Amino acid sequence: MNTPIRRLALVVFAMFTALLVSTTWIQFVQAEDLRETPGNRRTLIDNYSRDRGAILVDGTPIASSQPTDDELEWLRQYDQAQRYAHVTGYYSFTYGAGLGLERAEDAVLAGTDDSLFYQRLADVVTGTPVSGASLELTIDPEVQAAATEALGDRRGAAVALNPQTGEILAMVSKPSFDPNALSSHQLAAVDEAYAALTDDPAEPLVNRAIGGDLYPPGSTFKLVLAAAALESGEYTPDTELEGGLTYTLPGTETELPNFGGAACDPEGRPTLAESVQVSCNTSFAWLAGELGADAVREQAEAFGFGQPLEVPMSVTPSIYPDELDDAQLALTGIGQFEVRETPLQVAMISAAIANGGVTMTPYLVEEVRGSDLEVIERAEPRTRSRAVSQESAEQLTEMMTSVVERGSGQAAALPDVEVAGKTGTAEFGENGAAHAWFTGFAPADDPQIAVAVIVESATDNWVGETGGQVAAPVARAMLEAGVER
Repeated sequence: MNTPIRRLALVVFAMFTALLVSTTWIQFVQAEDLRETPGNRRTLIDNYSRDRGAILVDGTPIASSQPTDDELEWLRQYDQAQRYAHVTGYYSFTYGAGLGLERAEDAVLAGTDDSLFYQRLADVVTGTPVSGASLELTIDPEVQAAATEALGDRRGAAVALNPQTGEILAMVSKPSFDPNALSSHQLAAVDEAYAALTDDPAEPLVNRAIGGDLYPPGSTFKLVLAAAALESGEYTPDTELEGGLTYTLPGTETELPNFGGAACDPEGRPTLAESVQVSCNTSFAWLAGELGADAVREQAEAFGFGQPLEVPMSVTPSIYPDELDDAQLALTGIGQFEVRETPLQVAMISAAIANGGVTMTPYLVEEVRGSDLEVIERAEPRTRSRAVSQESAEQLTEMMTSVVERGSGQAAALPDVEVAGKTGTAEFGENGAAHAWFTGFAPADDPQIAVAVIVESATDNWVGETGGQVAAPVARAMLEAGVER
């Protein structure tokens, strides 16, 4: 073979090799990425050829697929849409699986998850149309309804947990939205609805219960300080703290007052228990400095701060700031400066106290069921951490009970049921605006439900609504719905 022919053969061989490699790369290596590319119409239509699994609450579908006569064979429909919007999320031909369980459990609902391999195999063998698995949730419909109705049209969020298991009994975020407007097959109307939702300054697509811009927890964070004090071994509920009318932030001339300018104790020496009951700013600012940033941070982390969590939706980790000066440390003692929490994290603190100091991992999906309703997977409660000792938990419970019986949380009280709780009023911005908080559990002596509620300040000009005034009644409605009598 002469040189020109040999060179031509090498070029042809190289071209065939490149073609083989590129084809293999596209068909095998990039296949999944190409299939999942947003806007891949063939993939989207294929997804709509299967019956997507239902999302169930107490056996009743809150999201299901109904057959249609158009090119998209199934229409996703949502019952009680606004009540469960942030739990379900939405499933849209244009925008895909968005938010909530529709996104977090997309593969399970679509029937493509690896855990459903044997179900798919059985469907092929029996000739049964391939369909997705269904999800039975931990939500208590009565608690979810109570939270939704009690929040009304106010912005905020509410979460309820079973403190013994970690089951999420309610998850509500306001304002809400209608997922049906995004699942419609009228694509022009879907685009219009999506644009309206994304342009809305109230951000209805944000699940405030587990993410978004985190909230300053205000006085609900005093539970973390009280826990750290008890766990240090240097404080008891009867230990006297410094708690005058005002507290001068270290290194500054700034005076921190108590709410309403009131004294926490006639002698300016309230005990730790009294400081929790009356939510004493000055004593907790002083206490933060005495404990030190490391001790407070470690206690916050024991409750779950800074740790990744999926329920299965991703939860934004709550924050206790680093590198604090003494004045900033004092402000964190009352849940201010740059302390930020999700309502779920606040509920986890109360739930841990209710559960003898043990934090359980929150979860939303109780069971995964096949198309024949057979249980494929069942969730099991999992311990997350020991936040405080049993003794400290009992002491904190007594303090929280006094808040509802004689302190700022009396609006959360229930007849014939002892309620433990803590209020909070958390300032933000530069104009004195404040969010209203309540967290707690009931019954105090045999906890069945732990809750956290935040009602956002409607404007930057706060009109004096406190956690005890506006958040505690929402919590009361949830507790009443969740307690078995």
